Amino acid sequence: MKWDFLVDEAVKVKEHAYVPYSGFRVGAAVLTHSEKIYTGCNVENASYGAAICAERVAVTKAVSEGETLIKAIAVTGDSDDIVFPCGICRQVLTEFCNSETVIICSNKKGEYREYKMEDILPHPFSKADLNI
Repeated sequence: MKWDFLVDEAVKVKEHAYVPYSGFRVGAAVLTHSEKIYTGCNVENASYGAAICAERVAVTKAVSEGETLIKAIAVTGDSDDIVFPCGICRQVLTEFCNSETVIICSNKKGEYREYKMEDILPHPFSKADLNI
């Protein structure tokens, strides 16, 4: 499947990033199993720990609308290199992805590569680890 449409959404929303400290904009677009798209950009804060990544913004928007299964997510940033989700975002994605979820990592030119969740986080902490 071609993911250009989802990468394009991530590129568009990246323009809204609030990055006065790092200057590094990131955009993300989540496609849910109901075929809805939710976008997010990174939002920094003077108290660095209060910043939130683009991926978590997009996932939170989806979940707040009742969507809890991600079909695909596209991530892009202000880099010539392919941009990957950070560790915290990978853990959050694990909660809402399955083995079929496609992780699309791209660069500022819109070039991208596709991965599966287990490729970018092979041994996640999950519900199973809680013995629930």
